[in-house]
Amino acid sequence: MTRTVVSSASKTVIIGFDQPFCVIGERINPTGRKKLAAEMVEGNFEMVTADTLAQAAAGATMLDVNAGVTAVDPNATEPALMAQTVKLVQSLVDLPLSIDSSVPAALAAGLEVANGRPLVNSVTGEVDRLEVVLPLIKKYNVPVVAISNDETGISEDPDVRFEVAKKIVEHAADYGIKPEDIVVDPLVMPIGAMNTAGRQVFQLVRRLREELKVNTTCGASNISFGIPNRRVMNAHFLSMAAAVGMTSAIMNPLHKEDMDAIRAANTLNGHDPDCSEWLRVNRPVAAEGEAGRRRGGRRRGSARAESE
Repeated sequence: MTRTVVSSASKTVIIGFDQPFCVIGERINPTGRKKLAAEMVEGNFEMVTADTLAQAAAGATMLDVNAGVTAVDPNATEPALMAQTVKLVQSLVDLPLSIDSSVPAALAAGLEVANGRPLVNSVTGEVDRLEVVLPLIKKYNVPVVAISNDETGISEDPDVRFEVAKKIVEHAADYGIKPEDIVVDPLVMPIGAMNTAGRQVFQLVRRLREELKVNTTCGASNISFGIPNRRVMNAHFLSMAAAVGMTSAIMNPLHKEDMDAIRAANTLNGHDPDCSEWLRVNRPVAAEGEAGRRRGGRRRGSARAESE
């Protein structure tokens, strides 16, 4: 059974086919969030702090940390900002992290200060990228997200994307990196632009699980880009992806619909023993004194049913 182990200073999380779905909180990311980017450049981490605590409270399993602020400040030093952000987040919550950057030096800076065993996000199938990132993965003995695109770009053919993922897994093996430390992102296309986007992902997840025996992840909100009622679409996509074997997603845990879908998928897939998490979140809280009356009512009802 493939199990990808990530950890913080004292908390271990396992991403796996027999494990609850891993929710990787996406909010600590200034890409597309100009206010957050501007604050981080100024050394103001109030929004980072708020997003960290809110995502943890909402049930995130891990937190993705990105410090790419060059959209608002081309001269920003991302490695230093990454290290600063990672240290701050670790001081606030004890959740495993995903170190997220397209800049290898920023990945290295985050790994240098990270506690435990973080996930690295990410490597692609481009040969020059593989030869820079995979040595970092080997050096720090951490797992990595493998994105299914290469020098040719992102293919609309799911078979091509599978072959890119296979190439990354095989290339990683040359560095002594095992398949359980590769979490493949099969790339989710917007359903509004490609009618087969959902089917493609579900087909790919099955193949990745059965043939390469790797765990999977995705940027969940990509599926609903450009269409209305995105929350409903994302929630259904997440539950369906989990049903075919997807084991994690980079997503917003502050969206109740998405988290409800994940909890339902965990329960229906047998990853929530005794429905304990589902009941914890969804069972109504009885008013003071009412719990006893309800229990008494049930007992009287049972007695009547038995006497009848």
